[in-house]
Amino acid sequence: MVSLLRTLRSARRVGLREWWRQLQYIGDAKSGRYVGKDQFGNKYFENLNPYEEVPGRHRWVDFAQHNFHASQVPPEWHSWISHIRMDPPTEDPVMLNSSPPWKAPWVENLTGTRGAYRPYNTVAPKIKAWEPKTAPRGS
Repeated sequence: MVSLLRTLRSARRVGLREWWRQLQYIGDAKSGRYVGKDQFGNKYFENLNPYEEVPGRHRWVDFAQHNFHASQVPPEWHSWISHIRMDPPTEDPVMLNSSPPWKAPWVENLTGTRGAYRPYNTVAPKIKAWEPKTAPRGS
């Protein structure tokens, strides 16, 4: 449960419109430092004030799409949110210099959508459907 004072403080910092949107989407009113943006348009934030955020929940993502899921977070941002990396990818010198030119952009998981992978079947079916044979009627 979030304190009323923290909720009002967040409403003042981010504005009423953004405060209401946060309550509708993530169920909490948060304010913090904007850290960066990924290729999907997701925004990443951090609040290091120990009196406002629960430890371990001081980093969060604001998804760009309404129907969001976890595979829309690229690996470099996932490692930052999960506290595997200390610095975000926009500030980490190793991440800034390690992106090879041949690396393909991150693609979200498309299972359940029209873009999902469907293998092409080259094997003949084992069971063939029955097709009735019709004979012409005699008069």
